[in-house]
Formats: sequence, C-alpha cells, structure tokens
Amino acid sequence: VRPMDRLVCGDVGFGKTEVAMRAIYRAVVNGRQAALLAPTGVLASQHFKNVVKRLGEGTRFNKRVALLRGGMTKKTKAGAELREKIKNGEIDVVVGTHALISGDMEYQDLGLLVVDEEQRFGVKQKERLKLICDGIDVLTLSATPIPRTLQMSLSGIRDTSTIRSPPPMRKPTITYVQDFSKSVVKMAIENELER
Repeated sequence: VRPMDRLVCGDVGFGKTEVAMRAIYRAVVNGRQAALLAPTGVLASQHFKNVVKRLGEGTRFNKRVALLRGGMTKKTKAGAELREKIKNGEIDVVVGTHALISGDMEYQDLGLLVVDEEQRFGVKQKERLKLICDGIDVLTLSATPIPRTLQMSLSGIRDTSTIRSPPPMRKPTITYVQDFSKSVVKMAIENELER
C-alpha cells in the first residue's frame, strides 16, 4: 500500500481546512502523530487555534496540540522542550511553519503531514518535504496550485480532489471596483469590525 499523496483544491472558504482537520483526527485516533505546515506564522497561529478548539485538551477528543513558531529553534529552551516532546510522542498534533521540516526535527511516529498553500514554499523546503514524507501520508491544500503540482496530478503521480461547491450557508464574496476613497475604506473596516 502506497502512502497518500493527495492535493485538495478548492476556492477560499470551500472547506479545505475542514478536510484537513478530519484527516488529522483520523491520524491521531489511529495512534500516529500529525503535522500541519503553514507558510506563515500568522496562518500557523490561526490553524493552531482551530485545531486546539476542535481536537485539543478540554475537548471530547483531548489531543495534545502544540505550535512550533519561527524562532523556536533547538537552541532556545521552549524550542528544545517542544522538540523533545514531539520526539517522545507527547504531542499528537504539531502546527507550525518551516521549522516543522528543519533538519533537526524528529517525530516519534509521524503519520500525516498536511501542507497548506504549498505554492508558497520554496525549492529547498519542497526538497526537504520529499525526504520527510517518505512513507507517510501527505495532504496538500491549495486554492491556486502551481503548474508542476497540477502536472503531477494530471499524470497520476499525485491524487487530486477538487471541492467545487461552497458549504451550505456560505455568503458569497462581494467585490467592488471603484476609485480610492478614504471614506469607503473607513466604512469597510467598520463593517468588518461589526460582523
């Protein structure tokens, strides 16, 4: 049986993260570790909050979730402690940025790697991913896959799923094209803050 290498494509807000969340759940329920790799610290923090809220300690699933941020190297106390917990299997799900695929990162039993927005990673990171991903399931999420990724999907090297329809009750995005106006910007920000 070959490990999963699946690309999930879909527009923003169509449910790619939900698919990833369910895959992470399946991996950790089956006794394996899962890692969610995001291209930026802000996105990693958002994913971390969502995973903790859905699967973390205090929920009915009670899984141990950690965030490995940039700057948490093995030379820092927090970075070294977290890496040790991951290596010993004390962390079920780790969310983070490029640090998740650094050369000094060790997992006890990594079963699933979720890569969000693969197109935002460079060649070095992708080469490192190939080394890490040998024998583990990989789920890649993208609204805008790069041509090479699409070619791999079309040639059958990589499986692809496309989410074509939005979830029920999703409000459509409304776009306006107009001249710049400070009052319009102010109104838009106020509307967002009131939501």
